[in-house]
Amino acid sequence: MERNPNQRRIIKCEGCGEEKEHHAKEMCLNCYRRIAWKRKNVICKNCGRNLPHKAYGLCQTCHIKLHHYDKVKAHNYRKWHNVDLDLYRKIIKKCLICDFDKIVDLHHLDGDHKNNSEENLIGLCPNHHKLLHDMRFKEETQKEIDKRLNPEYFKRTFQNN
Repeated sequence: MERNPNQRRIIKCEGCGEEKEHHAKEMCLNCYRRIAWKRKNVICKNCGRNLPHKAYGLCQTCHIKLHHYDKVKAHNYRKWHNVDLDLYRKIIKKCLICDFDKIVDLHHLDGDHKNNSEENLIGLCPNHHKLLHDMRFKEETQKEIDKRLNPEYFKRTFQNN
């Protein structure tokens, strides 16, 4: 069998000991990447830290945040909440109770984390979300949520109390 002149030579890899195509430093491609190859360090244009270069003069974390953040968030919302990114953003636009819009958590009204219908999800700021899950303040916070979700129901039910 004739050897193709453009093909790499077959060697016994020093990293794994298997006979594979030579890549560099007497290693196969996988071992070379794992053992010998080191990324060039750069000072990240975004965070200023000296870390391995990913792309565009950025470290890996900043590159993902600046160029792929929407893809990552969309994947995570589908994976963890089974909710589309647009619906998630609509729900967590602001806290239902206080209209805080900086940090908003997703809360399931019926407590079932598998029930991800739009009617079952609301946005709450971390303070109100914590109050709702604390037994000392649950009733008060739940009344406020009910009032915001359905003002007519609240008037009929709680006005006489």
